[in-house]
Amino acid sequence: MLSSSISATISGVSALKVNVEVNSGEKGDPKCVLVGLPDTSVKESMDRVFSSLANAGFNKPRTHVTINLAPGDLRKEGSAFDLPIALTLLTSTGQMKGACLDDFLIAGELALSGEVRSVKGGIAMALLARELGKKGILLPRHSALEACLISGIEVYAIDSLAQAVDFFDKNCEIQPLLPTASPFAKVVRSNFAEDFTDIKGQYGLKRAIEVAVAGGHNVLIIGPPGAGKSMIAKRIPSILPKPGMDEFIEIMNVYSVQGESILSKSQGMVRPVRSPHHTISDVGLLGGGTIPGPGEISLAHNGILFLDELPEFKRSALEVLRQPLEDGEVTISRSAGKVTLPCRFMLVAAMNPCPCGYLGDSQNCCSCSMPQIQKYRSRISGPLMDRIDIHIETQAVKVEELQNAEIGEPSASILRRVEECRNLQKQRYNYLGINNYNNATIPQNLMDKVCEIGNPEKALIRKAMNQLSLSARAYNKILKVSRTIADIDKSTDIEKEHLLEAIQFRILDRNISQ
Repeated sequence: MLSSSISATISGVSALKVNVEVNSGEKGDPKCVLVGLPDTSVKESMDRVFSSLANAGFNKPRTHVTINLAPGDLRKEGSAFDLPIALTLLTSTGQMKGACLDDFLIAGELALSGEVRSVKGGIAMALLARELGKKGILLPRHSALEACLISGIEVYAIDSLAQAVDFFDKNCEIQPLLPTASPFAKVVRSNFAEDFTDIKGQYGLKRAIEVAVAGGHNVLIIGPPGAGKSMIAKRIPSILPKPGMDEFIEIMNVYSVQGESILSKSQGMVRPVRSPHHTISDVGLLGGGTIPGPGEISLAHNGILFLDELPEFKRSALEVLRQPLEDGEVTISRSAGKVTLPCRFMLVAAMNPCPCGYLGDSQNCCSCSMPQIQKYRSRISGPLMDRIDIHIETQAVKVEELQNAEIGEPSASILRRVEECRNLQKQRYNYLGINNYNNATIPQNLMDKVCEIGNPEKALIRKAMNQLSLSARAYNKILKVSRTIADIDKSTDIEKEHLLEAIQFRILDRNISQ
């Protein structure tokens, strides 16, 4: 007898529909044949399925059985097909009614005991089930607790194969999970151990970081060893605004397809912060592999990507950042297929001004020759520098400032200003009817409207462009940063002082790209 069910496989951060078809009672040797381009983990599912059936009190098929995963030209991977194969097999052999099997999308890995284990991509599968118009989705409990945050689809948590059979045979009633049942919906912003009160002096650097976070702008910090570059970067999460639910679901989806939980990386509903080591490969940073998957830039989606000692990264690894920084997504093509991954992140980078680190330092003498300095700085290409909105140069903190007992401004105060600025941006872009989160990603067709300036301001920025030999991209970056500074000041118009501060943040263009 022929029976079928619906499941899914993960491609990038999306789920693709897979039809699980089982035909039993065929003539021939009593064995099961699995077709449909399965990988090794899917082929091994038959051993798990048969053990689960036996331990759950069901009979193994005694005829020739063909199991097909359609479409046949789509490669299937992972253990999520265990549960749908088992349920469809039971329906095909008459051991389960399964009248409404096609009304649900089903996924889950089976233990040999018949218990159901979590799978990757629960959120992506719930989004697919909603798109397909299914009545609901059956998932292992942990995966279901993630997926129940998706509105418009009923999510059922299944703990065992026997429970799933009873559900379809109407022998037990399982209530769909409510979003309030998810621990992810209950998490609140956590308290950070690192706070901006720990930073002595560095007022200009702290101001630049506040502007960068308020507008979502990329920032590069340049300074000698011990100036506090890494120290202040580690405190940026304490002033990041809490993500909205839509943003948080996007973040969770990326981690879910990786088989991870965002809560294992943090203690609350916060934005991700990724800080890969400079030995990372191009694939590790961008994403990819034999079967393309997310890299560090996608795991930093809607959060922070911190690259410490920027020139120490491989040139090829840095160059792959150019297109993602502009588009907020990256398309990876491999022989196994092509996937588009989200990667809208804020880049925070830090570097020394020269190999020894003391160029321009008032307390230490630089021992580097000019060719050494040029070679060091040339590791960062001009096009990449052009895509970084804010360049801030800092000096080592003086001992008098270190000994100063005065407490600096706490992160909570800076966070309030950042949140007010972000809320202002959200209102603006909602009014304009576009899906935009911050000033750093203003669409080009709205630049003249959102970043309108008067004639005196036009003359000022024109003079800066000519003197610093800035590009057209840098021109737009200055306007976007100016818009953020004006928003922090609660100013409707971009004034001359806002432009001057934004231009100051681009002053290193000429020096770094030489």
